Amino acid sequence: MKEQKHIFIINPAAGKRDGTNSAAAGIRAAARRLGADYEILTTDYPRHATELVRKKAEEYGGKILRFYACGGDGTLNEVAAGAAGLENVSVTSYPIGSGNDFIRLFAADKSAFLDLERLMQGEELELDSIRSDCGFCLNVFSIGLDARIAEGMQKYKRIPALQGTAAYNMSTVENLIRGLHEPYGVEVDGQCFDGEYTLVLAGNGRYYGGGANPVPEADPTDGLLEVLLVTAVDLLTAARVIGAYKEGRHRSLPQYIRHLRAREVTVYHKKGKEMVVNLDGEIARAARTTLRVSEQKLRFAVPQGLALLPSRIVK
Repeated sequence: MKEQKHIFIINPAAGKRDGTNSAAAGIRAAARRLGADYEILTTDYPRHATELVRKKAEEYGGKILRFYACGGDGTLNEVAAGAAGLENVSVTSYPIGSGNDFIRLFAADKSAFLDLERLMQGEELELDSIRSDCGFCLNVFSIGLDARIAEGMQKYKRIPALQGTAAYNMSTVENLIRGLHEPYGVEVDGQCFDGEYTLVLAGNGRYYGGGANPVPEADPTDGLLEVLLVTAVDLLTAARVIGAYKEGRHRSLPQYIRHLRAREVTVYHKKGKEMVVNLDGEIARAARTTLRVSEQKLRFAVPQGLALLPSRIVK
């Protein structure tokens, strides 16, 4: 095992209950078996994981560090944002939270990433990431209906009787009533695609939102984003179009879903309104934003025996 320090950042708010104690016990046991140098930290507030990565990278200077995001996709986003651009630093996911879509690039389920010894001895891959005016993104960036539903879910989840699917359904109904589409200005590598859109997505990863797979052809090593522009749809066609979108069948409905590949995308609301922006499940707001593939690769560790699954095209 190469000389490096393993730093585990546990998000107590990830998942349905605080898993700090059980996660810490498993980490200590695995580290002892491997004779690994390790440290366990916990987050206290949103974006704290990003701060902790930066702090520890400065504290340990040029030492080789691997940071483990112990939570879901939101925790991984924060850890990766802190590590972006840092030398001698890699990141990975120890998926003890809800929503672990990014790691489906490497395995159909999360079991291999829960095997700490395989994970701690895993190899590192160099992956792309997304930089935007709204923040860092590793997996999926989107604007429109799906982002609005994700934002609304946070409101409904505060109601004890509305958890999980119930919160999603309530937010979906609310946003369907508000309207499915809005006028956006869209520039993709300098080309103009202004129009009325239900949603705009740029994918570095392939899965998001608990299993939707809109861009199965995405390759997070090729320096390009898979961009989908879902045009204005009415309630009669929404179910069919969104169903095809979630299953990666955008080629079957070219009249509704435009597919592009790009390094840079700009989106703005034609009426100057604030847009709801989704970055790996984290929500931001902006009237205009530009996103691009970062020039610097991010080192991401995968469990022993795993590699990037091949991309695929769905007809």
